[in-house]
Amino acid sequence: MEKDQTITALRNGICNVIFTKKNGDKREMRCTLEASLLPPMPVVDENNPKPVRKSNPDVVAVYDLEAQGWRSFRWDSIVSFSNGA
Repeated sequence: MEKDQTITALRNGICNVIFTKKNGDKREMRCTLEASLLPPMPVVDENNPKPVRKSNPDVVAVYDLEAQGWRSFRWDSIVSFSNGA
């Protein structure tokens, strides 16, 4: 699956991703980028802004529905991807 298709699937619903972690373990994750399933954006303190992270095209950040938090994985570590979880 192409990156654009994967991102579109994540934005349109819940997906299952199996990937290999850096330590070699396999990880299965139910995740999404669908706006209605994401937590509210935190209020930003204008007096104490967080540093902006550089974008890494080799990594995708997703919301893990089971862990209830943001997680990321590398594109080249994907073992299996399916949408419609």
